[in-house]
Amino acid sequence: MRVVIQRVSRASVSINQQIRSSIGTGVLILLGVEDSDNSEDINWLVKKISQLRIFDDQDGVMNESLLDVAGDALVVSQFTLHANTKKGNRPSYIRASKPDVAIPMYEQFVDALSATLKKEVKTGEFGATMQVDLLNDGPVTIIIDSRNKTF
Repeated sequence: MRVVIQRVSRASVSINQQIRSSIGTGVLILLGVEDSDNSEDINWLVKKISQLRIFDDQDGVMNESLLDVAGDALVVSQFTLHANTKKGNRPSYIRASKPDVAIPMYEQFVDALSATLKKEVKTGEFGATMQVDLLNDGPVTIIIDSRNKTF
């Protein structure tokens, strides 16, 4: 699983010019799933994301986590995170899971993050063409790949 996490002051996702979901202070998570991903990847990423100290404390130092600030989360599926651009000019998405594998993993990730944060996690719509609007706070943008996890 690969994620791009952006610390935001606000974020929303629209489909056909209609806002589907929006959040205030928190994180926008772009999530890409590949066939080798499993529940261990989900659990590791949820723990990492919820405890990642990327929010400012009272001294302006990034020392607070999403849990500490009771921040919101918006998760958007994005198969293009697994693009391979090594050969030619057209990206290959062969590593990205097909919907029959990716949708259940995406839903499990959202449920696990929601349980950890003890609040609803907002989402886009899997497979839809979406417009994502955000105000990146910082900017703070972090990329995490569960293939690189250590315990």
